[in-house]
Amino acid sequence: MAATQSLSTEIGIKPACDALGIARSGFYRGQGPATAPAPRPSPPRTLSPEERQAVLATLHSDRFVDTAPAAVYATLLDEGRYHCSIRTLYRILDEQAEVKERRNQLRHPVYQKPELLATAPNQVWSWDITKLLGPVKWSYCYLYVILDIFSRYVVGWMIAPAESAGLAQRLIKDTCEKQQIGTGQLTLHADRGSSMTSKPVAWLLADLGVTKTHSRPYTSDDNPFSEAQFKTLKYRPDFPERFGSLEDARAFCQTFFSWYNGEHRHSGIGLLTPAAVHDGHAATMRDARQRVLLTAYAAHPERFVRKPPQPPVLPHAVWINPPKKQSASQDGAGATISTADDPRVVLNVEGLEVLSKTVIVSPHTITTSTDEVLH
Repeated sequence: MAATQSLSTEIGIKPACDALGIARSGFYRGQGPATAPAPRPSPPRTLSPEERQAVLATLHSDRFVDTAPAAVYATLLDEGRYHCSIRTLYRILDEQAEVKERRNQLRHPVYQKPELLATAPNQVWSWDITKLLGPVKWSYCYLYVILDIFSRYVVGWMIAPAESAGLAQRLIKDTCEKQQIGTGQLTLHADRGSSMTSKPVAWLLADLGVTKTHSRPYTSDDNPFSEAQFKTLKYRPDFPERFGSLEDARAFCQTFFSWYNGEHRHSGIGLLTPAAVHDGHAATMRDARQRVLLTAYAAHPERFVRKPPQPPVLPHAVWINPPKKQSASQDGAGATISTADDPRVVLNVEGLEVLSKTVIVSPHTITTSTDEVLH
């Protein structure tokens, strides 16, 4: 401030303040004598220190230590006592840094957000179970689906009359064998349903060398690919309101998953089919598309704006919950691809379904007796 005052005598106050980056209001404020602010008078309605201490002692008593201030106020009022308003009770607690949940409640642990990355097929699978309405009210059949998040390929599926950890165990084991999954190769992600968190499934995955992860409780966004695939299934024009029997549901799903894997042009994988990406044909098919577009551009360049057309981009990486430091809109390594078909990216499965007597795996059919599983 002394430097500003000395310089201001030569060039003026405003140029001096501008040169030193000081606000003129601050300069003028510093010229006067420093005075302490006048103490604020205590309002007449303020409780005395003794009264405030009595209120705090009441709130800390064994009777009211776990009771909300509003309930304390009402209880004392019913007993013919009044200390202060509810708002004053909160102010007194706030002075002691005690404004929080006072009731004795269960404290849930903080669950870690799953962050899963797939850069090729058969690295991360997502699986879930959904109910399909049966012929009468309160009757259901259960559809199990395992999805590869990178290729969106349904690597395994199953129709069963009930949700069972044993059936889930059979589906996962057969699907891993079909896809020739090696130890330490795969991460299997699911929500926290009873079958997903069951001990038989956990033991199986440990034996297979498969890493298991789970969604956080009540967080459907942690398993987005399975949820999106179920939406694709249930929003098909021919999806019935109810299935007449387990066999009807099986027949519908056989047709649907054959279409989904082999014909569905998925927007999250460059409008290719899940089978093409899962089998490693995506790059070849995209190059062929590029040649067609370049031929069209050479014939009529005036029909295209600024540059030759490009086919839809293929994702190089698929995330479930990408780290915050990475862009959610970036394409390429470490990117998240969000589409109408499914958010982020999905893995694929070959159809596997449990019938009343057999387990059928497609496209390569494996028939296994399941009498003791289903009965």
